[in-house]
This record gives sequence, C-alpha cells and structure tokens, in this order.
Amino acid sequence: MHEVFAGREVLLGESTKVRRLLPNLGRRLVGAWCFADHYGPDDIAAGPGMQVPPHPHMGLQTVSWLLAGEVHHRDSLGSDQVIRAGELGLMTAGEAIAHAEQSPASHPALLHGVQLWVALPDAARQVAPAWAHHAELPALTDTGLTATVIMGSLAGAVSPGQTHSPLVGADLALDAGAQALLPLEPDFEHAVLAMSGSLEVDGVEVAPGSMLYLGCGRRDLRVRSTDGARALLLGGEPFDEQIVMWWNFVARTNDEIVAARADWADGNRFGVVRGYSGDPLPAPPLPAGRLKPGGRTR
Repeated sequence: MHEVFAGREVLLGESTKVRRLLPNLGRRLVGAWCFADHYGPDDIAAGPGMQVPPHPHMGLQTVSWLLAGEVHHRDSLGSDQVIRAGELGLMTAGEAIAHAEQSPASHPALLHGVQLWVALPDAARQVAPAWAHHAELPALTDTGLTATVIMGSLAGAVSPGQTHSPLVGADLALDAGAQALLPLEPDFEHAVLAMSGSLEVDGVEVAPGSMLYLGCGRRDLRVRSTDGARALLLGGEPFDEQIVMWWNFVARTNDEIVAARADWADGNRFGVVRGYSGDPLPAPPLPAGRLKPGGRTR
C-alpha cells in the first residue's frame, strides 16, 4: 500500500511555518501517532526563531525532535530545558499540562525539526503529567544508514522514552548512495516522513516535507538515497479507539473538549508556565455543532 501525503503549510506560534502531515485529508493516525509537523531548515540567524507562547495539552504526549538548532522548553510543572539536535524531549500531558517553546535568545543559525503527538489510550489518559529529556538514544547501523530510535523499539533497540501503546519512531540518516533494508513489526502500520535530501522508500520517491503511508503487514522496508537523506519512520499497532482531536486536545467526546477549553480560559486546570515573556495563547472559537469522534481514516 502506498499513499503519499503532501504537507499543509501552517503558521506555528508567532514566526515558524510548518508542514502538517498528520492529521491529513485521508488519515488521522498512524498507530497512536496523531500529529506531525515538519519545519525548516530555516535560517533564523537574524530573527527570533521559534516563539510559541504557553498553551495547553491533554490526552497526548508531545515528542520534540531536532535535526538542527535548539528549542527552549518550559512547562507548568516547572520544567526548564533546552533541547538540542539528536535529543528527545518528551512531554506527557495526561489530564492537563501547559508549555511554551522558543528558540533561545542566543541560538544557532539553522532550525530544522519535527513536532509529533502520540494519542494516549483511554487507560492512560488520566496519568499524571510529566516531562522527560533524553540526551542519549540507541541507534542501529548498516552500510550508509544510521537509525536512531526516538520512541518505542526497532529491531531490538529500545528508546528510553516512556510509551503507553506499542509504537516506533526512528530517525533515518542515509549517506549518499546508501541502500538498506529495515526490519519492521508486521502487526504495526507504518509511514515514512521525508525531512531532507533524496529519498526512495519501497521504490517510491518521497520529497522532503511529504509522507508515504505504507499500511500494515510489512516485515521489512527498503530505503535508498542517491544524495543523502534524513527521514522519520513512524509506526504502531493500529489505534482502534475513536478520538476527538481539536486544537491542542485529544479527547473522546465533544463535552470533554468544551470543558477543557473553558478550563484553559479560567486558568486553573492546566497550570502556569513561568519564565516566558508574553501572554498565553487564547483558545480559538469552537466550531458550530458538536465535534464527533473519528477513527484512523476519515
């Protein structure tokens, strides 16, 4: 199965343009992965870089992954951490958390990365909020390929990031002329997000800023690059629960979304992010009518 999805351009915060790959017009989830933004590479040497004011989350995990640059994370737990390229920033929202993300005042010239969300299964939606930073991650190597395991497991290499459903997230770095065969979990569905360079996946060319959905039942996957490439492998057991995803919330019903929006406006449930100079993001207006739960595909 091959489905190619192009990124939809969206403004993130005050200055960062992203290409949104998930959710898209045909698919809401890949495993439990429910959101994927790819940004850069952007030259921010003369500008402020990323500036995302405090905003709330619930029912999900955020996964921050950089190929270049730095992002300063602050949250309502009091976490204060600069994330650098090759490091995992993992925030578990659970019932409620708020955070802000911005480029440090003194930052590298380039910013390039992805922001990902993992939908929490119903049994884990009320876990206590948490923040984890992992500077060292396991990697698999083959001729011309390094696969860094960001979340979950791949071919026996296990990320230290805590997961609540079976999944995989791996950064694939291919040298020029590299060709490799990746082992896959056949019970998972998979997709590959191209981040830079020339990439061919299962015989299909995937341009940077686009995603190839591969379906289920694969035991391996061939990747190659003529000029060198970076890509992201995402996968997991098909997420069979129906979800309602609106703004920064993953819920199960319209009423949960309405209550969360009101709680953010009241300033009680999600806490306060200290250290960010600026006002928090206001929630957008709710759409007309009730939000309906949906499954993996639209």
